[in-house]
Amino acid sequence: MSCIFCRIVAGELPAARVHEDADVLAFRDIHPQAPVHVLVVTKVHLASLHELEDLPLAGALLLGAAEVARKERLEQGWRLIANARTHGGQEVDHLHLHVLGGRPLGRMLAPAKSLPPPKSHTP
Repeated sequence: MSCIFCRIVAGELPAARVHEDADVLAFRDIHPQAPVHVLVVTKVHLASLHELEDLPLAGALLLGAAEVARKERLEQGWRLIANARTHGGQEVDHLHLHVLGGRPLGRMLAPAKSLPPPKSHTP
């Protein structure tokens, strides 16, 4: 098994676990981008959100993120991020969400005037 998240789910690698249920495991990110930065991963291996077709699993993933926010006492707000595939910034090929909080997080995206003009997209 080469997927690092599969190895964490299997208990082969250590992780600071925050939440676990039948479908998901949540643990602290080793390179946090906020005071609270927890990854919520599916226990079954899916490469990215792009491959997710199971509605109950999608619900479990979101409920797992909400449970992390409750356990971490993020009552003042939190951010949920899903990066899908290479161009989306995904670094580990295993479906996961990022729960970030513990401080004001600011704007998600740069103002439109500072963005480069859009490039044409061909599928």
